[in-house]
Amino acid sequence: MGSYAYKYCMCFTRKFRSPAADPPPDVRAAFHAACSSSTGSGSLSDGLRRFLSQVQGEPPGEVDRILALLTASAAGIASRLVGPRSHPAPTLDDFFGFLFSADLNPPISTQVHHDMSAPFSHYYIYTGHNSYLTGNQLNSDSSDVPIIKALQRGVRVIELDMWPNSAKDNVDILHGGTLTAPVEIIRCLKSIKEYAFCASPYPLVITLEDHLTPGLQAKVAEMLVKTFGDLLYIPSSDPVNEFPSPEALMKKIIISTKPPQEYKKFLKSQDNQNINVGLASLAEEGSLRRIDSNAEESDGKDELDDQDEDSSDEDDPKFQQNTACEYRKLITIHAGKPKGHLRDALKVDPDKVRRLSLSETQLAKATASHGADVIRFTQKNILRVYPKGTRINSSNYDPMNAWTHGAQMVAFNMQGHDKALRLMQGFFRANGGCGYVKKPDFLLRTGPNGEVFDPNTSMAVKKTLKVKVYMGDGWRMDFSKTHFDTFSPPDFYTRVGIAGVRADCVMKKTRTIEDQWVPVWDEEFTFPLTVPELALLRIEVHEYDRSERHDFGGQTCLPVSELKQGIRAVPLHDRRGNSYYTAVEF
Repeated sequence: MGSYAYKYCMCFTRKFRSPAADPPPDVRAAFHAACSSSTGSGSLSDGLRRFLSQVQGEPPGEVDRILALLTASAAGIASRLVGPRSHPAPTLDDFFGFLFSADLNPPISTQVHHDMSAPFSHYYIYTGHNSYLTGNQLNSDSSDVPIIKALQRGVRVIELDMWPNSAKDNVDILHGGTLTAPVEIIRCLKSIKEYAFCASPYPLVITLEDHLTPGLQAKVAEMLVKTFGDLLYIPSSDPVNEFPSPEALMKKIIISTKPPQEYKKFLKSQDNQNINVGLASLAEEGSLRRIDSNAEESDGKDELDDQDEDSSDEDDPKFQQNTACEYRKLITIHAGKPKGHLRDALKVDPDKVRRLSLSETQLAKATASHGADVIRFTQKNILRVYPKGTRINSSNYDPMNAWTHGAQMVAFNMQGHDKALRLMQGFFRANGGCGYVKKPDFLLRTGPNGEVFDPNTSMAVKKTLKVKVYMGDGWRMDFSKTHFDTFSPPDFYTRVGIAGVRADCVMKKTRTIEDQWVPVWDEEFTFPLTVPELALLRIEVHEYDRSERHDFGGQTCLPVSELKQGIRAVPLHDRRGNSYYTAVEF
């Protein structure tokens, strides 16, 4: 069946082990092998280099990086591991401490290693939904703080909903038709500029949901140019038949929204080769209005409010045509809605690319009836998926259906802490956490007869993942002595499993180790995988409680395609994805 074993051993840690924790047998064997391979009068680093290369499977460049970090440390464990033989010999505890270092022995690569020169449509992009909300979708505050937090986590798509303020002379950001409190757009833009590339140098996309008059659109265009300056990418051609690459637009901010409605009418007048007549006909229609950029995609948001019918400079067609063009020329990724039959909305235009937005409900229907069309569409165009309107509590949906059909922008409420968000966070730990993950080749290929990948077909096992859970340590540094049990040490167990296509999904658990702050499980699990490219390794630690709900002890989620072999330290996170604070010690 073409499968092969991929063994991956790990240790949970938030701090170097306590004195009472003995290294597992596999660690002892690895230490003795490393020591015995260091012969002659050279440095003991020879044995460590061989261990890193042969046991841990590290490439030469990574081996050099690790040894350089150890060499740069002047004393302690590092000097004994890589120093000359005149230094004190390294101990088993030194070697164990090295393995528990998250910096020196991480479970996945921390460097960008995917090809970043392909078009945008070839990547999954870390995407936020209603990025400005601090809590629920109904009555929480709007603020730049959640935007900053998202950018610090590596999110690469920020959504802003633009509405006129109460005086109709400026722009606020809020969730329209709700009780959410507004925040001024300029505050959000300034924070975006400051934090845009704090976690990733790759392009930041701002999706604008536009409920503005032409005059306010012009004001937004001015603010974007003035605030972002050279960071703002302005496309040179319209339309484009292929998106640029993330590599080509590093440290650039990109705007995505729908072109203004009056601009579309202006283009039609050009097509008729009679601009003056076209503008006159528009003037006869009265005040030109901007169609809501995402209301048709709406996740419970109101349509555009009626505009003030009072006469103003905006009633002049020439003025509106100019402001429309100024606003329009900043748009790199054109947004759109499904019109007419779904199959028509998914048609690929060979002359231009675009972004289509579907709710999670619409996506489910689309993939059920037109799954192949969805995949073909996402090979060249961008598909954005967003939560349905009933998710008032800012919960999220299972992203796997969107990922398996090639959707690039799977928009999530980042202020929550549900299982789906933990999967999203784990997925984008891939590729160095830069916010862009190259889609698997099978989602980019089309057969001679137009056939594409079908996630619903029965597939053979490609890989067999073996995971050995040795032990865990560090809870005493993150929790009080009575946090889990008042009168005794905790009773920990670990749940290990796979999130992915339906055939691969499974959860297993270790036995419960009673009354131990440093539990040793030493259990191995096997997971046959049919689509390892999209599989995520889920890890959760819980404290068993006979009378109440089991207590949470930490979690993480890691992309299987990125896992490093060997014995690894896996730091745990809280429910929101924040790392526990205790540092690994040498």
